[in-house]
Amino acid sequence: MKVYPIKFNPILKEKIWGGNKLGRLLGKATTKDNVGESWEISDVNGNISEVSNGVYKGTSLKELIETHEANFIGVNNFANFGYNFPLLIKFLDAKTDLSVQVHPDNEMAKKHHNSFGKTEMWYIMDSDENVDIVLGLKDKTINPEVLNHINSKNVDAVFNREQVKKGDSFFIPAGKIHAIGAGVLAAEIQQTSDITYRVYDWDRTDDSGQKRELHTKLAEQATKQFDSNGKANYNLEANTTSNLVKCDYFTTNILDVSSRQTKNYENLDSFVIFMCVEGEATITTGLHTETVTMGETILIPANTKDVMFNSNNAKLLEVYIDSNLTKTIQKAS
Repeated sequence: MKVYPIKFNPILKEKIWGGNKLGRLLGKATTKDNVGESWEISDVNGNISEVSNGVYKGTSLKELIETHEANFIGVNNFANFGYNFPLLIKFLDAKTDLSVQVHPDNEMAKKHHNSFGKTEMWYIMDSDENVDIVLGLKDKTINPEVLNHINSKNVDAVFNREQVKKGDSFFIPAGKIHAIGAGVLAAEIQQTSDITYRVYDWDRTDDSGQKRELHTKLAEQATKQFDSNGKANYNLEANTTSNLVKCDYFTTNILDVSSRQTKNYENLDSFVIFMCVEGEATITTGLHTETVTMGETILIPANTKDVMFNSNNAKLLEVYIDSNLTKTIQKAS
């Protein structure tokens, strides 16, 4: 497989809670005021990403996997996922609060949807002042049955809230109640799944006056309690890599690039994704160089050896799957 920094055409999603920051701040090709998500790399049925640059321009993500197999995604990933790309990469703009929701784990998703579960993480790229997010239930003694009876009077007594700011990062394992709050611009890394159980949608209605469907019975089954709020504790230093999340499904680090540096990935059995969450950088493999600016995403194939970065002001999320952590995962057909 030819090695170079691969870009994909973003897939933009209009949402009832979406805004205009993806176009205005991240340069996405839209002038609409309700775009909530930019799917940067996706293998979700009906939303398969397509390469936008280089020799593979016009090729779908699925075709890259089918043609290049382990050279593209890694030996362990190909053994676990076959021709399915294991991650869904997004940018999110919440003009208003997202619904309070929860995602199933692998076992429940396989049983009910023949799909993978959905463990995810957020990196807060920007936020308005005094913004918070919903993370988990407020009290461990709360019975998940209460999710069938959420309303405007008891919502604040049931859900835990955490105030956020630029640079915060949160891990949201499957089974954890959560919702991004109004005013947040975030990068999201998750398992390839589009399964969401809505618990509460703030009593809002669409243009037709209809409320969105809730899935409280399934949410009750999926919800788990967690001791931690999942916030990453990290110290960011120039030209160093700091870990944000390390789990069975993905590892995410943040790389502060303030000069020229080279990293070797020869012993990493995985593709590597770089999401630019601040500034601008060049990424070079061999003779091929691509520039990434805030809001752009690049994928490096698994058979890449050295990657050179150059910038004086960039922050990059570095995402891959660590074969030393990944368990054998039952494939969803």
